Amino acid sequence: MGVLEKFSLKGKIAIVTGGAGLYGRCIVEGLAEAGGCVYIASRNVEKCKKLADELKSKGYSASSAELDQTDTESIIRLKDKVITEQGKIDILVNNAVLRPMKSPDSPIEDFDLSMKVNATGIVNITRIIAEEMKKRKAGVIINISSIYGVLGADPYLYEGTDMGLPAPDYFFHRAGIINLTRYYASLLGPYNIRVNCISPGGLFNNQHPEFVKRYSKKTFLGRMANSEDIKGIVVFLASDASSYITGENIMMDGGLSAK
Repeated sequence: MGVLEKFSLKGKIAIVTGGAGLYGRCIVEGLAEAGGCVYIASRNVEKCKKLADELKSKGYSASSAELDQTDTESIIRLKDKVITEQGKIDILVNNAVLRPMKSPDSPIEDFDLSMKVNATGIVNITRIIAEEMKKRKAGVIINISSIYGVLGADPYLYEGTDMGLPAPDYFFHRAGIINLTRYYASLLGPYNIRVNCISPGGLFNNQHPEFVKRYSKKTFLGRMANSEDIKGIVVFLASDASSYITGENIMMDGGLSAK
């Protein structure tokens, strides 16, 4: 097998949670473009279906599916749907995230809800899908964290903009998923299931111009990330090109955290 063939996902079945969101869309596109059959899963089924139809019109393999990550039965229904239709699950991308806290002073009940989705929900879906992968002794799990799972917030970036300082729940669960990645890499390694994490930083999304200027200046590459930047690393980690990599957290932040 040539090296470029190792990046192919032809014949691979993938689930991407939160698959029609900002990062999710790009992740789904990358996996589909690499030849994978992708299930786009979230609570917003219509949005998932729209993206799936768009990809199918371009000749890619994609389907929509409903997923409420707070509901065990919903996770099981998703798993059963994919197994019934495809017979296996090769790749799980834990990308879904809920951000109910809007400020450091948001009600503590919002923190509880955040943990239900972003902590309990991630552990639950990982366990359920991993059981299917263990039957075949093969699989890849990719967790999507954030630069804010590694670094603290920089108030300077937000001063004088219409953007508030990010809430604490995001920092808490994004840091947690990084070490959870290491835990499951250890637990599932004997079953030939690889578990890795990606920590993106600074995705451009029409933020306040002053924020964009300040953030870009802090990176080695002098810019924020764009929606295409995550495709390559996701395909790499999902493919045989990374067959001896597990338990890693890869910073995708233009060098900001390397300072």
